[in-house]
Amino acid sequence: MKASSNIRTGRPQPPSQSPRRSALTTGVGLCVEYYDWAVYAIFAPFFATQIFNPNDPTSAILATLAIFAVGFVARPFGGLIFGWVSDRIGRKPSMTIAVGLAALGSLAISLTPTYAAVGVLAPILLLVARLLQGLAHGGELPSAQTYLAEVAPRERRGLWSSIIYIAATVGVIFGTLLGSLLTGLLTVDQMATFGWRIPFFIGAVFGLYGLFMRARMSETEAFEGIRNKHVDAVAKPSLWTSIVEHRKQAFQVVGMTVGATIIFYVWSVNAPAHAITSLNIASGPALLAATLANIVFIAALPLWGRLSDRIGRKPVMLIGLLGAAALHFPMTWIIRDAAWQLGVSMSVMLIFVAAITSITPAVYAEMFPPHIRTVGVAVPYALCVAVFGGTAPYLQTLFSEAVGQPWMFNLYAVALLFTSAAVVRSLPETKGKDMNQ
Repeated sequence: MKASSNIRTGRPQPPSQSPRRSALTTGVGLCVEYYDWAVYAIFAPFFATQIFNPNDPTSAILATLAIFAVGFVARPFGGLIFGWVSDRIGRKPSMTIAVGLAALGSLAISLTPTYAAVGVLAPILLLVARLLQGLAHGGELPSAQTYLAEVAPRERRGLWSSIIYIAATVGVIFGTLLGSLLTGLLTVDQMATFGWRIPFFIGAVFGLYGLFMRARMSETEAFEGIRNKHVDAVAKPSLWTSIVEHRKQAFQVVGMTVGATIIFYVWSVNAPAHAITSLNIASGPALLAATLANIVFIAALPLWGRLSDRIGRKPVMLIGLLGAAALHFPMTWIIRDAAWQLGVSMSVMLIFVAAITSITPAVYAEMFPPHIRTVGVAVPYALCVAVFGGTAPYLQTLFSEAVGQPWMFNLYAVALLFTSAAVVRSLPETKGKDMNQ
């Protein structure tokens, strides 16, 4: 942070963190948030009949996944609220409050009473907790993307962008490994009665640690530039005026996200639960296979990010989208009745998913100027994820279990991937953009 900023604003400033330290702090918070988000899907088969009527297991798991989708409904509101905080008050306070709210939601889930104890109040309490997490997650990701893009070196922004999903996937892996460990140590009855609560309580504890780390972060230079202009009485554009002015970019965010979000949630988050509930693959081996596949995903992320810093964002994203579209059906057909099949198909698909997710944080941030950078992405992104990502696990289970036509969902996923590819092809190349403009 520049010394002149201290004089001009008249506010005491905390000691500035190094960019690497800021990136680490950002990653820790994201890891906690994605862990909170993922363990719901991972442990849904274990607590569905505890929170909902146990007399109809299929309806119980569908209802549990429906609440997973409802949690996404809160994300656009979280994106608007936390995006406003990020663009008007600061990236740091937005990220700090978001991780604290996510921890509160996780604690609430861990303490939710069963259907047998309180009846319909149990799913209502679960719904409230998921809405809290939805608000937090709707603001966390765009705020973190903005923060990381603004502190990253210009020539390595694609590589640094990959930290977002590296951290997120570490959270998913930890939740998956915990699931594998608990299912190995506890009986089915123990998992149903208390085992499923353990990961949510752990998420609450980790969230408090993330809150502590976020409180010690420094603000970005790009946001300090906005604040200095405000001190000099340069009028800020109103939030809604800025959103309307950048509506084209907002629609582009939606277009490039529809395919990316559904393929991410299908292959990175929901694949183990789908294999367990719909394909009857044993839970322990399935979760282990998913863990190994996500390690492959982590390894691929920085490679794609670095490649985008050399050849551009658009070629890398198109490779990921079109490759995922071409292989989605074949990789789905591979999974029959064994965990190794799940591991192979997830690994192959996640290599191409990594090409998309590694650099989308950088691309989103590079599409907007600083004063609208967070909320400009947050609202359209959260709406898109709510509609397409949030419903993906439910629709996949519905078409597999209730309708008995899984190919219909797979065709839908591939169509969205082609849609995103068409939008990405129309985007300008933004590699190396100055984030202060």
